Amino acid sequence: MKPLITLTLLAAAFAVSAETNGKAVIAHRGASGYLPEHTLAAKAMAYAQGADYLEQDLVMTRDDRLVVLHDHYLDRVTNVAERFPERARKDGRYYAIDFTLAEIKSLKFTEGFNVINGKKVQTFAGRFPVGKSDFHVHSFEDEIEFVQGLNHSTGKNIGLYVEIKAPWFHHQEGKDISRLVLKTLSQYGYRHKQDNIWLQCFDFNELKRIKNQLEPELGMNLKLVQLIAYTDWDETQELKNGKWVNYRYDWMFQPGAMTTLAQYVDGIGPDYHMLVDANRSKPGHLQLTSMAQAAHASKLQVHPYTVRADQLPAWAGNFNDVYDALYNQVKVEALFTDFPDKAVSFLQHQH
Repeated sequence: MKPLITLTLLAAAFAVSAETNGKAVIAHRGASGYLPEHTLAAKAMAYAQGADYLEQDLVMTRDDRLVVLHDHYLDRVTNVAERFPERARKDGRYYAIDFTLAEIKSLKFTEGFNVINGKKVQTFAGRFPVGKSDFHVHSFEDEIEFVQGLNHSTGKNIGLYVEIKAPWFHHQEGKDISRLVLKTLSQYGYRHKQDNIWLQCFDFNELKRIKNQLEPELGMNLKLVQLIAYTDWDETQELKNGKWVNYRYDWMFQPGAMTTLAQYVDGIGPDYHMLVDANRSKPGHLQLTSMAQAAHASKLQVHPYTVRADQLPAWAGNFNDVYDALYNQVKVEALFTDFPDKAVSFLQHQH
């Protein structure tokens, strides 16, 4: 029996929802601590482990399809460099937008890696081995139908957590990814705030466009989340005076920022390190920043990213310390984790 089919059967047999007292588990790119991120196998495992939401990062292909892929390039997680060596851009990267859906689906997908001295070096050494088994990129429609199919067969209602990746890049390439994402969601029945979906993006200008223009045009009103980065991450670009420049996130850390964000979104998605003052915190004695409190005061939910059992902060002795800090002290409503089973177990043992 193929591994994916086996995992699907496990998901159908054992899926449980962890959400308790408003606390939810978001599977970051699926159960990505155990299987290559964003593969359907990773999503099936996360479903079986009891995640409340499965994350979908979306980018566009050359033929205007949406694929579930964290980066808008392919070379970190596929064999594209071996299959299509002549298709790299000047920066050496292989962009999804330069390939058709059929070409992308033909690639072998693997655990994330970097090429160092001509060799693939796995990013997280203890995770699923690079180059093993048989995984592939899939379309957004594939994943929606997969999750909805599991919801049908299990009687559960596990949600989608969709991220529109780099809309600025897609605009530069002449493509409107946000409109396509919204149209696709609408076609599959995700249209309103009561539907079991959150839509997130790092691009504040694009979120304003979604809220003020695209959703009214399409008769939609989804729960939106502003992802928060540091300016020096070079996460987003914006068009100013006819030129694309790095977007400055500094204002989101200032007093009053959450009041502004609350005009457009229903929640924020900060890096969880932004919620704890690392310089003043040590194991057993945390000092929190004011971000979550300010968000809650503006009636915004807080959904930080990403808790990894194999990448802990200095103030945490183990992964449960991080879950405790975020769920119980910061009082977040949900969090992203590569290890959904560990978060589910933590929440279940709280009661």
